[in-house]
Amino acid sequence: MPGEIHTQPIQERLDWLMNLSRNHSDQFCDPENYLARQRYMAEHPTHIIALKCMDGRLHLPHATRTPLGIIRPFRNLGGIFDLGWPYMGDLLESSVMEAINAGRRVLIIITYHYSKGDKSRGCAGFNCNKEAAMEHAQDIRNQVEAIFGRDHQTVYPLVCGFETDEDALILHSTQGDLLDLSSLEESDLPGIPQKLQQLLPDMPSQVRHDLLPLVEGNIQHSQEMRALQRHLDIEHREWMICVGRGFDFLHAPNVALIIGPYSPDLSDPILKAAGIIRSNMEQGRIPDDGFLLLSSAPYMEPGPDAARAELKARFMADFAAQVIQEQQPELAKKMIQRTARLHWPTRRLDLVS
Repeated sequence: MPGEIHTQPIQERLDWLMNLSRNHSDQFCDPENYLARQRYMAEHPTHIIALKCMDGRLHLPHATRTPLGIIRPFRNLGGIFDLGWPYMGDLLESSVMEAINAGRRVLIIITYHYSKGDKSRGCAGFNCNKEAAMEHAQDIRNQVEAIFGRDHQTVYPLVCGFETDEDALILHSTQGDLLDLSSLEESDLPGIPQKLQQLLPDMPSQVRHDLLPLVEGNIQHSQEMRALQRHLDIEHREWMICVGRGFDFLHAPNVALIIGPYSPDLSDPILKAAGIIRSNMEQGRIPDDGFLLLSSAPYMEPGPDAARAELKARFMADFAAQVIQEQQPELAKKMIQRTARLHWPTRRLDLVS
């Protein structure tokens, strides 16, 4: 992403966004990538789900060198979830049961993130409080165990920290032990299976075998990040609010505030996101010529499924716009609305308005 995209006129930012979406779909559908996914799933059948923050820095496929489409993401502002939320619980259970009915085990990676170099680069959803974010991740793990069992033989909940300065994972055991992958280098790879066995003795061997490529990939990736002198974005410069699902292409830091359709009360995260956008404009971090409200819903098949996705996306767009208009009327004057549906098999985002 060009570093100056945040400062460009709103129309140029919108054009950049659609190009980013098209490029993501093209890459996902590329024959080599398709075959790589099929081969990978044949060798590593565990179904991997990730619960994570909307922050674009948390790009797990990139940070673990995993083919696109292997890790099933659930993204929400702050990585805040509650499995008691009816829609969230239904989606997660459906994803888990689909895998189990196909004879696959499930690994649910529950993430929190922070910056070791500067607290202000942490998770805005928890006011950059690492301990609060970690505690929430542990609470989600407890909820997963309450639903799917505590023996972990079919569904394994794994709490993972994500240190964004070096893109390094921190694995948490159920006993409170840690394995910080930033402390390891490529020369340590032969000993990783034993370290995972010691850290996660209750993890089924197949799941541990399928976790291993992610761990090895992250060690290699984070080692490269430490060798780079990369610019670390400190300030919030988001200029778009995304409501719904289907935003996997948005793995660019400080661009979007993503609100999943999971909570029964979407007005609270929408207002928090609107407040961040307004602050970004007032502080001169982004131009005040407009911001984008983008809603999206995925579908699998043409026909009723696609039509239903469009209705859901339109409802979420109207709901979010109404909340912003009522509570932030001056900001609402600068709002540009776009509604889309996402063809899940190809990750193609199509605007419908």
